[in-house]
Order: sequence, then structure tokens, then C-alpha cells
Amino acid sequence: MSNAPSAARWLAFSDEVAAARAEGRPVVALESTIIAHGMPHPENVRTAREVQAIVRDEGAVPATIALIGGRIRIGLSDDELELLGTSPQARKVSRRDLPALLVPPTSGASWPIGATTVAGTMICAALAGIEVFVTGGIGGVHRGASTSFDISADLQELARTSVAVVCAGAKSILDIGLTLEYLETHGVPVLSCEQDAFAAFYTRDSGFAADFRFDSPRDQAAFIRAKWSLGLAGGVLLSTPVPEADAMPRGEIDAMTERALAEASQQGITGKAVTPFLLARIKALTGGRSLATNIALVKHNARVGARLAVALSQAR
Repeated sequence: MSNAPSAARWLAFSDEVAAARAEGRPVVALESTIIAHGMPHPENVRTAREVQAIVRDEGAVPATIALIGGRIRIGLSDDELELLGTSPQARKVSRRDLPALLVPPTSGASWPIGATTVAGTMICAALAGIEVFVTGGIGGVHRGASTSFDISADLQELARTSVAVVCAGAKSILDIGLTLEYLETHGVPVLSCEQDAFAAFYTRDSGFAADFRFDSPRDQAAFIRAKWSLGLAGGVLLSTPVPEADAMPRGEIDAMTERALAEASQQGITGKAVTPFLLARIKALTGGRSLATNIALVKHNARVGARLAVALSQAR
């Protein structure tokens, strides 16, 4: 039996998102880990606001998701974005962590703030009835996973939760080949637009092909509607590359990734701490160029995702 109806008491919709739901307008979910852990302040908050503006410009309503005050917030105010972007205590929230941030804190303690990961945002989006979620890049199978078993919960969430995820592929710090093998094993279709190749975050081409290419939002929506109407539960991954003018050379980013991975290993950094460390280290090694690329790809993803949300709404 589904527990989804009882989850309504945990959801708090912003006025903008509530109005869109009531009127049947398309809504796009946005994660909050990229704000709390993916970029430095003030670029994180400024980018979040600019991404929301892009979604609106394309005819959809943005719903940035986070856990604040013991509720799952679907749509954040400017003050809440600033809180996420400046709080050093914001926790990364994936599937296993969601209940912990909804339990009342012990006497005298304040409510914890939670920034949702790809997996966490997919769950919350599905509970809120949102079909499209835009992120930067998904997590995946980490290099050396054959001994560390370090595989992102994002992949299993894609296999079980029926949300379309728009991204710039998988982060280049991962083992992208094994990430795609995992998705294939679990029946998650990997779509691409603008190119045949699966993207690799900072770089346009991972060296691997996507399963299917659909360039138009209408065709993307038709594929997704067909999948779900057949009763094939689970997500759909849509990869779109960072704009060519903002992309980084694959050889350069691969060399810096190897160096950052070695440093993480030497310092004993593991688990959830790995990705923020690597992104920060690559930013330092590139003199900030990787941050500019990160911002560019997130904005591009927002445009692609908003257009998909509009097409899905029309195809409903």
C-alpha cells in the first residue's frame, strides 16, 4: 500500500507553486544541494535565482526543494535561498536522511536545515506530483567502487522513482562507463539531446553514447509519456551538454580529476564528503574556470528542463 497520501502533511508549497498546481501549469523541481554544497557564496544564491528566472521565462514554474523547519519546502523564498547558501550546518539529504530532518529536535535544539541531493529531490518531487527535475550532473559509480562499493543513491532512485531528470550527464569525477552500465541493468533509459554522446558535466562528450537521442521537447515528452503509460515505473535521464563556449577540454579536466582524487585518498576523504571536496579542488586547480562552467551548464539544463515540462504538460 502506498504511503504517499500520508506524506502530504510534510509538504509545504510556496504560493507560486501552489497556484501553478491548482491551475495545471508545468512545474520544474530544482535541487538545493547545489546551493548549500555545490558552489561558494554568493555565486550559489545568485545562480539559484537566475535558474529560477530561466524556468519562468520558458513558461514553467520553478520549485526549489529543501527541508526547513521540519517540512519539505516545495518552492523557496529569497530569504530561504540565502539561508541555504550561507548556513554551514545545512545537511545533505538523500533517501535515508529524509525522516531524520522531519523528526522534532530535542529540547532546546533548532530544526536542522536539509539540502536535497538528486535522490532526495526526486523523492520530494514525486510526492509533490512534479514530473521534471533539473540538476547539474547526477551522481554515479565512483572510481574504485569495486573495492569501496561507493555508488551514489541517485542511480537507485532513478530506477525506482518516476521523475524525468535533466542534467549535463554524470560528473566527470565518476566512472561514467560503469554508471551507464548500472542504469542499463536497472532499466533506466538514458536520452540525449543536441548530440548523440552522453555528457560529462564540465565536458560535452564522456566518450559514451546515450541510449536514444531526442532533440525536441515534444519528442522527449512523447517518449516519457509512452514509458509511464506502459506501467514502466522509474525515472528517465535526459543528458544535455554544457554549451560549447563554456565547456572545458576533456584532457585537462581528466588530469585535474586524477590529481584531486589522489589528494582525497591521501587525506582519507570518503562518502558524502568526496564530491564537494573534488569540486572545490578542481575549482582551485582551474583558477575558477570550472565554477563558471558549472554555472553555465546548470542554466542551460534549466532551459531544456523547463521546455520539457511544458511539453509534458501539453502531452498529458
